[in-house]
Amino acid sequence: MTTVGIIGSGKIGGTVARLAIAAGHDVVLSNSRGPETLQGLVAELGPRARAATAAEAGAAGDIVVVSVPLGAYRNVPAAALAGKVVIDTNNYYPERDGIFPELEDGSSTTGEVLQKHLPEAHVVKGFNNIWFEHLRSLARPAGSPDRSALAIAGDDVAAKKIVTEFLDSIGYDTVDAGPLAENWRTQRDTPAYTTPYGPYGVVAGTPAGAQVIREALAAA
Repeated sequence: MTTVGIIGSGKIGGTVARLAIAAGHDVVLSNSRGPETLQGLVAELGPRARAATAAEAGAAGDIVVVSVPLGAYRNVPAAALAGKVVIDTNNYYPERDGIFPELEDGSSTTGEVLQKHLPEAHVVKGFNNIWFEHLRSLARPAGSPDRSALAIAGDDVAAKKIVTEFLDSIGYDTVDAGPLAENWRTQRDTPAYTTPYGPYGVVAGTPAGAQVIREALAAA
């Protein structure tokens, strides 16, 4: 099975870790505070999980999930992620991250910002348009009539195929939103951002299949 490195083990990162382990993958978790602060989560997740530094998690992962606040993206270890498939979960919140002129004027996207920082990695935007509780509750086995889909965006076809296979393993179909330049279609305040999966605060969520997500992307 795949080893998933996770840089940023908060709500989305921690949820991806749980889904990955349930699917039989190994997980290496990291955060900004050090491996020792993740021992409780590792104990909860069981023997397929271990804690490490961000660089160690990046080096260990066949796929690496980067789920840190956008304002901290420069702390993501570029050397450790060279050649890796990286899933970027981030969204831009100016009140949290500070002002990014290139995001304000639409000349770049969050995925492109991370890709520029990680020039030798293959960045795929994913997990950024769903609330973490819905990500956990809406996972379904392949073939389920109520299976939901997640949008991805990326410039590397092979990397998107790898991410699609990983998402399938953890319970989701995939809709390709295009290159990283199009990942604005799933950002905050767009039709595809969280609302297709049900109201915020209702943990059970509402299944949203591929056609629902395609229509939301088209409406952006």
